[in-house]
Amino acid sequence: MRNEMPSMTQARPSGNAPFALSVLDNALTGVGQTAQQTFAEIISLAQLAEKRGFERFWMSEHHAMPGAITSSPQLMVARLTGETRRIRLGAGGVMLPNHAPLVIAEQFGMLESLAPGRIDLGLGRAPGTDGQTAAALRRRHNANDDFPQQVLELLGFINDDFPQGHPYHDVHAVPGPWLAEQNRVPRPETNPEVWILGSSPYSAQLAGQLGRPYAFALQFGSADVATAMRLYRENFRPSELLDQPYSLVSVGAIADNDPAEAHRQSTSTAMAMMRMFQRKPFAMLPPDEVAAYPADTHERAILDEWTDRTLHGNAARVADGLESIHRQTGVNEVMLVVGGHSRRAQSRTVELIADHYGLPSIQEGLPGSTPAAGPQPAGR
Repeated sequence: MRNEMPSMTQARPSGNAPFALSVLDNALTGVGQTAQQTFAEIISLAQLAEKRGFERFWMSEHHAMPGAITSSPQLMVARLTGETRRIRLGAGGVMLPNHAPLVIAEQFGMLESLAPGRIDLGLGRAPGTDGQTAAALRRRHNANDDFPQQVLELLGFINDDFPQGHPYHDVHAVPGPWLAEQNRVPRPETNPEVWILGSSPYSAQLAGQLGRPYAFALQFGSADVATAMRLYRENFRPSELLDQPYSLVSVGAIADNDPAEAHRQSTSTAMAMMRMFQRKPFAMLPPDEVAAYPADTHERAILDEWTDRTLHGNAARVADGLESIHRQTGVNEVMLVVGGHSRRAQSRTVELIADHYGLPSIQEGLPGSTPAAGPQPAGR
């Protein structure tokens, strides 16, 4: 019997929002900021998201980018398990072709042991970097081709349920169900929740066929999210985790009481994207430096396009954008991809959106408050 979280259809909308709300932190590190400062502020942002009632807090995997510095989101999640009590934590995501599935199963088995019932494992197939770095990571060609098989292998290790005759039937991820059996203790009540991430029909169909929750990364461009969600639902097959589809859209968002400041912060993210297209390092330049950049007509079009791909403005305007996406897609959950050169811009976004939707402020059981009796896994 597989032991995973109960059906996620039990999730509830956040506050007055018609959807659950979550946060994705890309560990954006502006020019002038150290890695140590960024990691400390990530901890503070996760604690703020928990306090303000957000559903989950994810980190992403990127490599060789000075402006996005979580090469191993699972390491940061490990730290966050001790800094939070309620909020779900996870990788959004792990780029599975960069790793051996057994290693990921082991690492997330450890995380699940540290924070039972609170760990998400989002799986993507992009390298999360440039081609040369991807070659150094993967050491083989066409690493994406067998992504579905890699996912199935990972699930086999997590659930410890390879059939007789499978090459890995006698290979076990530790911690996990096999460890409990060998040590004569109860099997874990939960496993990491495995999500499929993507921004294409391919990932949508795969998530549906596997009966997994699906997260669509709208922050990467103007892909056809409505078609992807339709394909996900049409292809959905109930699984031990889900009895009906559960979907999430992530989107760039910067909210500020001063709409001009939200726009300024959004230009830093746009410049970083343009630099990446130009095969330059993904660096988060200060807004004033972006404004002074002598962009030609083509560059100006790119900067304007990517600035506006981030929902920016006051809380009401950002919320209007979130609700428009919800009407278009019918997703269960919206994840704010917080951005900007200033880490303060990201905490302001979380606070203002929480205030706008009247999310409840949660104190009991959080670090620094009176400890609750016994472990407090996230209620769903």
